[in-house]
Amino acid sequence: MLEGVESQIEAAEEQLRLAMLASDVESLDALISPSLIFTTHFGLVISKQDDLEIHRSGVLKFEKIEPSERKVLVLDRVAYVSVRAHLSGVFDGSPFHDDIRFSRVWQLSRNNAWQIVAGQATVVQAP
Repeated sequence: MLEGVESQIEAAEEQLRLAMLASDVESLDALISPSLIFTTHFGLVISKQDDLEIHRSGVLKFEKIEPSERKVLVLDRVAYVSVRAHLSGVFDGSPFHDDIRFSRVWQLSRNNAWQIVAGQATVVQAP
């Protein structure tokens, strides 16, 4: 059973990546829980509406999201994902190129869809 759930989470992670690249607010809305608590790599805590608005407004535009080093831990109706990603794009008119470690908590919703309920982003520092 865990293997099936792990593949569902990996598919949800790919849907999230593609939605972020396209700033597809409709898909992001489906993938993110209304109760989201996400801590950015700047230490800011944002809600689902904050996240959707940053994509809707065009303030954030990803050009590249290349995941690596993914680990998935499945616990009943919850899954924890740690993934490193190389990101590039434009934020508020300024280009960025970052190496980020994301932690995401996915929960199986009442309608049996996986949604992100919590997460955090941390900048990976070069040694």
